[in-house]
Amino acid sequence: MSRAAFDRHDFPQDLLDAQRHLTALYAQLHAPQARLPWSREAHPGWEEEKERGRQRPGRPATDGWTADEAAEYDRLWAELRTAAAVVDCHPHWGRCREAGTGELAARQALKHADGAAPVARDNVTAAA
Repeated sequence: MSRAAFDRHDFPQDLLDAQRHLTALYAQLHAPQARLPWSREAHPGWEEEKERGRQRPGRPATDGWTADEAAEYDRLWAELRTAAAVVDCHPHWGRCREAGTGELAARQALKHADGAAPVARDNVTAAA
């Protein structure tokens, strides 16, 4: 295959599907991140601190996450890692390297390709 014949932006359908699945998982993960307490474990929190001209915001006390919340969050993270590996290890990237067509630019373009565009941040609530 010549360099001119290979189009790094001609993404295979299975790669587009994997990217769409990955972005959906990110949206699913952001929903609990937005609503869960800041600490997974119970924590007394701390007051706002000002020291040497720097300010450290305080954190309220929290009871932490329930076992079900932690299990769901861990499940989503595990699924997200697996989905990211599918996208990252796809053979298309090897073809980009072999053709010398700019793998990084192609990876960035995939995130905005038709059929694989990320879910808008405003839609995170709807995905949860």
